[in-house]
Amino acid sequence: MGLLNLFIVALMPVLKVILITGVGLVMALDRIKLLGPEPNRHLNQIIFYVLSPALAATSLAETVTFQSFMTLWFMPLNLLLGYVLGSILAWLLIKITKTPKHLQGIVIGCCSAGNTGNLPLIMVPAVCEESNSPFGDPSVCSMHARPYASLSLAIGAIYMWSYVFGVLRLYVNTEMGNDSTSETLPRSSTELAVLPSTNPMHLTRFHGTITQMSTSKKIMQRMKSISEKVDLKKVFAPTAVAAVVGFIIGIATPIRKLLIGNEAPLRVIDSSAYILGEAAIPCMTLIMGANLLKGLKGSDVSQGVIIGIIAVKNILLPLIGIGVVKTALHLGLVPSDNKLYQFVLMFQFAVPPAIAVAWSMRNFNDNDVDLRSSSIC
Repeated sequence: MGLLNLFIVALMPVLKVILITGVGLVMALDRIKLLGPEPNRHLNQIIFYVLSPALAATSLAETVTFQSFMTLWFMPLNLLLGYVLGSILAWLLIKITKTPKHLQGIVIGCCSAGNTGNLPLIMVPAVCEESNSPFGDPSVCSMHARPYASLSLAIGAIYMWSYVFGVLRLYVNTEMGNDSTSETLPRSSTELAVLPSTNPMHLTRFHGTITQMSTSKKIMQRMKSISEKVDLKKVFAPTAVAAVVGFIIGIATPIRKLLIGNEAPLRVIDSSAYILGEAAIPCMTLIMGANLLKGLKGSDVSQGVIIGIIAVKNILLPLIGIGVVKTALHLGLVPSDNKLYQFVLMFQFAVPPAIAVAWSMRNFNDNDVDLRSSSIC
């Protein structure tokens, strides 16, 4: 297909996102204030506890079966690689730009996570609907597009609330702990160290004992700190739990027959949840537009950090993603004849920073992150 046609196919889904985002930005203007701080907070809560879980559960339950999951097994690994590699690049960015400690957690979150949930559900089916789509017959493409996007949504939600939020929270708490506490030796060990002794062997033994006690104490304190800071309430967020429930419904044939399909006895439950879930994508995109207004008004984040995040998410990770997918193709981990699946795998590396990072902080704020700068995501 021609370059112009390919550009139009790629442009249409992006325009949809931009238009909805623009509406959200206008709604947040001071003259309108339909998405001011208070309405925004309430809408966040509705999305977090109702709309997003409904979207994750119904998308998986309706589109993913045990057979389809077995053919898409590489997608969870692909997403995990993207999150881990993004974290590594974020760590390098922090070292290069000397990012302040109160911003390091949000930088890691923005670089490691991406909008692998709502964006594929918008853009992948939209690409298939175009008459000039490079993925063949639009009806066949659309039939496969939603299972791919739904699995990306579900796995992305699980990683967001387990890996990303966990790393972000532990990293910030570790930094705070390093600033506020210092390691001290037990008084008895210190007194032993200053006892006079004419035997050098005794003195060496005392120093060795002190070193061992100090090292073991540091290890035990670090393990205790990590165990205390891992909050299961945050790991098992509503969207992550709903994704697991939807996955179980999809692969368990008896349960699936009860809920999914025109002849299912309990199909009204699935239909109602589906209606709720459909509202999640536009609402989340509207909030993204409202958050952009805060960024336009200025932030305490340096331009170097912002440019670095843009470079990581829009240049480095997409290039790495191409390499990952090509390597998987070479090793036979991904079917070579499924171009749409390959596109989704690469697309997962090319999504912008996740608004869910800032969104999660607003719903689970323990005063251990700086929310003033969360709009950089």
